Amino acid sequence: MLLREFIYFDKNSVDPVEDNRYLSHNDTTVLKNSDVRKVRLTLKMLNEIRKAGEAHDKEKRKELLLIRKMYAAPPPEAAGQM
Repeated sequence: MLLREFIYFDKNSVDPVEDNRYLSHNDTTVLKNSDVRKVRLTLKMLNEIRKAGEAHDKEKRKELLLIRKMYAAPPPEAAGQM
């Protein structure tokens, strides 16, 4: 795993940035062996799951843009100079 998956800092300052990922201290659905019922999801839980998914999709889009820039074909005038 990468360190950036655990801690998010603003690029312009040293302050941590609020991320919309999974927060383990809010997870109250830890099951025991004696539990026999399913966990009932609340609207708050569903909203947190949605936010985490959106944050993940946003990160993927940023990474894809960087990869496309990195591996893009050079412009024709730059390719002739090499």
